[in-house]
Amino acid sequence: MLSKIVEFLGLAFWVEIVTDNPKCTYYFGPFLSAQEAETAKGGYIEDLENEGAQGIAVTVKRCKPSNLTIFDEDFSEPMNSKLMSNLSGQLS
Repeated sequence: MLSKIVEFLGLAFWVEIVTDNPKCTYYFGPFLSAQEAETAKGGYIEDLENEGAQGIAVTVKRCKPSNLTIFDEDFSEPMNSKLMSNLSGQLS
């Protein structure tokens, strides 16, 4: 319940992962502390690498994302459906 309050107030920490291929931004969280987010980020990175994502940049920050996955509209290649289906369970 505390995490929901912190998230509502925009004080939660999130792991933001931006990939070059596919061109996406993913948000994983919310976390009550930066340390908790830092500890969890390795698993998200590993999952993306295993699915073939390239050019991975990771930031832990306080924010209140309105979308957990943002696709680059200019990216003309079709999305890797296997990547998205495997991550869908983590994007909640």
